[in-house]
Amino acid sequence: MSKSALHAVRGMNDLFPEDTAAWQVLEGGLRDLLARYDYGEVRLPIVEHTALFARAIGDVTDIVQKEMYTFTDRNGDSLTLRPEGTAGCVRAVIEQQRLRGQTPRLYYMGPMFRHERPQKGRYRQFYQLGVEIFGLAGPGTDAEVIALSSRILQTAGVSAVLHLNSLGSPEARQAYREVLLAYLPPQREALCADCRERLERSPLRVLDCKVAGCQAIAAGAPRLRDHLDPESAAHFATLRHLLDALGIPYMEDSRLVRGLDYYNRTVFEWVTDALGAQGTVLAGGRYDGLVEQLGGSPTPAMGFAVGLERLLALQALQQGPVLPQRPDLFLGVLDETALAGTLQIAERLRDQGVRVVTGGPAGFKALMKQAERSRARCQALLGAAQLGGAPVLLKEQGAGAQWQGPMADLAGGLIGLGVDFRAPGPHT
Repeated sequence: MSKSALHAVRGMNDLFPEDTAAWQVLEGGLRDLLARYDYGEVRLPIVEHTALFARAIGDVTDIVQKEMYTFTDRNGDSLTLRPEGTAGCVRAVIEQQRLRGQTPRLYYMGPMFRHERPQKGRYRQFYQLGVEIFGLAGPGTDAEVIALSSRILQTAGVSAVLHLNSLGSPEARQAYREVLLAYLPPQREALCADCRERLERSPLRVLDCKVAGCQAIAAGAPRLRDHLDPESAAHFATLRHLLDALGIPYMEDSRLVRGLDYYNRTVFEWVTDALGAQGTVLAGGRYDGLVEQLGGSPTPAMGFAVGLERLLALQALQQGPVLPQRPDLFLGVLDETALAGTLQIAERLRDQGVRVVTGGPAGFKALMKQAERSRARCQALLGAAQLGGAPVLLKEQGAGAQWQGPMADLAGGLIGLGVDFRAPGPHT
C-alpha cells in the first residue's frame, strides 16, 4: 500500500466526539444499572491463546473455523484477538482463583474481533458489554439475569422481543442431535451451502439459520423441548413461571440454539426487525460445564452479551441521535495582554465544575465565529479592561439573555442564565 493510501482496516471504524457522545451516555447508564445488581467490572486481555477459544467455543463452530483473527507471535505461540468475552472471563476466574467459596458477578465492556462481512451494526472490530455470574445453578438466577438484560434495553430506551428456549443437559442435547441427524439428511439438497456443512459438524445450527428455505425445513423439525431431560424440563418450567411473575413477556422459540458449543439449559435472545436481517441485539444463556471444561472445578455459570453498536443503532432509530455535550462557557481573549489572566480564570471556573472552552486572542468578529462554532451555552469576551475590574458581559448564545457583573461573580452569572454546572451529568 502506498504512503498516500493509508486508511482504516475494513470493518474497523473511527469514532469522533459526535459519535462517542451517545456511547458515553449509554455506557454510564449501563454501569449505574450493573452496580444496582452488584456486578463489578473486570478488564480482560484483548489477545488470548488460540486454544482457549477452540476448547471453549468449539473447534467446529463458524467462529473458530472462519472468523477469528489468529496469528503466530515471535515465540511461535498461536494467539487470537478475542472474538467473544466469556471464554477469557472463565479463564481469568480460574487462573486468579476467584471461584473458591465465591459467586462472582462480573461485567466487561470492550472490543471484540471477528472476520466476517461488515454490515450495519456488525463490524470486524465491534464492542460488547458482557455479563457473567458464577456459582448459582437455579432458575431464579436465570430469571434475574434475564431481568437484568431487560433493564439494559430499557436503559437504552429500546424495545425488542425476548426469545427463550432450553437446550437441556449435554446428554439430552446429544440425544436430540441424533434425532436431527435422522430428520435432516433426506432434505440436504434443499439446505443452503452453510447448513449442508453444518449438517456434518453441528446440526443444531441448522435450526437457527436465517435463510428462508432452511427456516422452512427447521420449522418441521422435531422440537428440542420434547426431548429435554426431566431436570431441565422442570428448570425451564420454573423459569417461565418466574418471568411471568416479573411481568417479562417472552416467546418460546424451539429453534433457538445459539452458535456456541458451551451452552446448556437456558438460552435467550432479544430480537428486533428494525435493523434488518441481523436482528439479535442481546443474547446469552447458561454454560454450566465450561469452567470444568477449561480446567476449573465444576461450577454453574450464566451470562449474556449485548452488541453496543447494535444497541446504539436501535436507540438512534427509536429515539433519535444523542448530541455531544455543549460547553457551558466560551471565554474569548480580545488581546495578548489578557491571555494569561483569561487562562487563569478558565482554570478557576473548571475547578468549580464549569465546562469552559477558550478562544483567541483575536478580534471581535473572529471571536464571535469561534464562539458559534464552540456550541457553548454562554459567551464572554475578556480584555485588559475586564481583567482590570470593568464589568464582564455574559451572554447566552442565540437567546439574547445576558448578565453583567464583576469577574469574581462570573460563575453566579452562569447560574443566573440557567447553566447549573453544580448538578452531576450533562449540563442542559
